[in-house]
Amino acid sequence: MLSEKLASVQKKIDEALALRKEKKVTGDMVTILAVTKNHPPEVVTEALDAGLTEIGENRVQEAMHKQEVLPKRGHWHLIGHLQTNKAKHAVEHFDLIESADSAKILTHLDRAAEQVGKVQDVLLQINEAGESQKSGFQPADFRAIVKTLDAYPHLRVRGVMVIAQATDQVEETRPVFRAGYEDFLFLRDALKHEDVNILSMGMTHDYWIAVEEGANEIRVGSALFGARDYTLKF
Repeated sequence: MLSEKLASVQKKIDEALALRKEKKVTGDMVTILAVTKNHPPEVVTEALDAGLTEIGENRVQEAMHKQEVLPKRGHWHLIGHLQTNKAKHAVEHFDLIESADSAKILTHLDRAAEQVGKVQDVLLQINEAGESQKSGFQPADFRAIVKTLDAYPHLRVRGVMVIAQATDQVEETRPVFRAGYEDFLFLRDALKHEDVNILSMGMTHDYWIAVEEGANEIRVGSALFGARDYTLKF
């Protein structure tokens, strides 16, 4: 049952918080983002009924479908790579876009937010692992873009999102998450704004390591909902 799986995830979070080597500015509360991609809409309802408030989807089209058939509940996060031609739909349907990964997409999101009369919350995605197949700012490019964020008046940068490499040796992810925390501190210190308060790191296979290194949001799907159904069409 979801309640039991959720309790198991929370237990590992609590254990990880106890193992933090030093006080982290990200606090001692960790938000669980329920990743419902490739699951039917009723899974979203199940998550919300279980007390989760944050829903994560990888694709704009899938989220739009689910929002059409579900009552408006929860806060929706886009965590997958965003194409520029989907920027307007993303702004219309997501409360937080975690995958802002280039100056180009920031420009498109800013324009889309202006068009709909909204200030869009975003996270800057950083490719800390340096994997060529993954999206995200390279660390040096991230630090450069931070200096230009005033150019996007319709975006509110809330923090950083990091995806670690997939590995059977989960400890290998620790340096990636540690670098993510350091870049979060850089962003917070550069912007000097209390709204910079989200460090989204860690997924089902590595979230406890991410929490130990400072994450205050983790993105968990299969640990809560089981295997995804890739035959579903949205």
